[in-house]
Amino acid sequence: MEKLETLVLTQNRLTGYIPESIGKCKGLSTSNGFTGTIPLEFGLLSNLQELIVSGNSLFGDIPTSILRSKTLNKFDLSNNRFNGTIPQSICTTTRLQYLLLGQNSIRGEIPHEIGNCTKLLELQLGSNYLTGSIPPEIGHIKNLQIALNLSSNHLRGHLPEELGRLDKLVSLDVSNNRLSGSIPSALRGMLSLIEVNFSNNHFTGPIPSFIPFQKSLNSSFLGNKGLCGEPLSISCAGLDDSSHDAYHHKVSYRIILAVIGSGLAVFASVTVVVLLFMMRERQEKAAKEAGITEDDISDDPVILAGNVFVENLRQAIDFEAVAKATLKDSNKLSTGTFSTVYRADMPSGMSLSVRKLKSMDRTILNHQSKMIREVEKLSKLCHDNLMRPIGFVLFEDVVLLLHQYFPNGTLYQFLHDSSKRPDYKPDWPTRLAIAIGVAEGLAFLHHVAIIHLDISSGNVLLDSNFNPLVGEVEISKLLDPSRGTASISAVAGSFGYIPPEYAYTMQVTAPGNVYSYGVVLLEILTTQLPVDEAFGEGIDLVKWVHTAPTRGETPEQILDARLSTVSFAWRKEMLAALKVALLCTDTTPAKRPKMKKVVEMLQEITQN
Repeated sequence: MEKLETLVLTQNRLTGYIPESIGKCKGLSTSNGFTGTIPLEFGLLSNLQELIVSGNSLFGDIPTSILRSKTLNKFDLSNNRFNGTIPQSICTTTRLQYLLLGQNSIRGEIPHEIGNCTKLLELQLGSNYLTGSIPPEIGHIKNLQIALNLSSNHLRGHLPEELGRLDKLVSLDVSNNRLSGSIPSALRGMLSLIEVNFSNNHFTGPIPSFIPFQKSLNSSFLGNKGLCGEPLSISCAGLDDSSHDAYHHKVSYRIILAVIGSGLAVFASVTVVVLLFMMRERQEKAAKEAGITEDDISDDPVILAGNVFVENLRQAIDFEAVAKATLKDSNKLSTGTFSTVYRADMPSGMSLSVRKLKSMDRTILNHQSKMIREVEKLSKLCHDNLMRPIGFVLFEDVVLLLHQYFPNGTLYQFLHDSSKRPDYKPDWPTRLAIAIGVAEGLAFLHHVAIIHLDISSGNVLLDSNFNPLVGEVEISKLLDPSRGTASISAVAGSFGYIPPEYAYTMQVTAPGNVYSYGVVLLEILTTQLPVDEAFGEGIDLVKWVHTAPTRGETPEQILDARLSTVSFAWRKEMLAALKVALLCTDTTPAKRPKMKKVVEMLQEITQN
């Protein structure tokens, strides 16, 4: 039992006690669906990553021994009968992202130590018997994104203004409590809010003018006799005179400031335009006197920095020729979410693939030394299925990453652009080898703690032997959201490959990478585009494949018939690979296999 990694006991009617001997399973990483009581021995599960025991009849105190696990990521005790208090040591584990304690009988106050759970994405404490006030320390949980649910408790006092710091939070529910005072205007800082519920409390005063509030249903604010304003359609005319005077003074003051500010802005804009026009005239005059044409000026980018990491290529690469190549649309090879790729022919006769980063993140340019170090590190990553940078060039506000040029193009072109390869004959062994290679490259990235930001067939390059190389690895390091070098909303990836959970978590994860890889694998098996109008409105490739049985189609009918009808052996292997793709594209992230396991499953196909 020491090597046991997963124990699943869902959809049963087990009763009684959980055996204490389970605590001896040192390798246990996920437990799910237990009933009865939780023994203290669970604290011995040093590798425990997820404890999901929701929907049972468990009771007693919240087991603090489990919180000592340094690997605990998800703690789900929801919908049980736990009747203790929330321990102050609730945030002992540093990796906790999901704390789900709703629908229990938990009493006492929310500890101020809850603010130490800095990695939390979701906090569910609704439908309990919690008392006291909402600790302002919750505002310190800057990563809180999915939901903050404190509803249906006995909480009192004011809403802390610190909640306004939760600028990533999507859903806020404090309904059915005894909260009072006004709804703080500081909550306007919650820029990602989509869903709110303040109903059935004792809130008073005007509802702050904030788009997520105004767009909410009026039911989100009902049950507060003292609230007024939109979306309740209740006039705030009943406020006392002093409040009105203060309000009108505030509005008048803002109007005066706005008028003065607008005047200054117009004056400054006109001044800047005049100065720029004068500078332009002087530059053109000086250029004419020197005999320099306008084309000469635009075609001579000033190189700020550059380096080639491969010693024997330094003489063959001309930085100025690299930069000039990216100024011509005729050299463009492809355009992705984060970059545009160009072909650059060197005076030496060598050809390069140049990735021009879109200027979406100035942090890269503001920290050039860090960027250079990251690119240099990535150039030393050694794996057959990863594209490594061979150098970089910086000019003006542009970052160029240099790679070898691969004439076979991308996997997307290989699968969907038959016009470029009219002599191509469908070959399943080649496609399977490509699928395994991409999986191995991603498994290696996850092993070295790099989460790819944009997995797609367009970001897989094919060398002369059709060996796949995963590209844009540098983007995943340079635009790392966890280090604050990019907006989460900007790193969602390519349309058709984005996991469904990104819509509400806005967090790039390893399971999300597995989903995107699953889409690539479905492309390889079906030769269908990830998004196609032929599937129907709102249907992408994943939904089209998963809903095949409801359309009366067999798995064989989904596969590319040019391949599956060649031989029984090919069809058998393709059906086995289809099962892997379906696992990868499961809507529940926790049910998707790790990339290492995906590699093993695909390799078994070739071995069998």
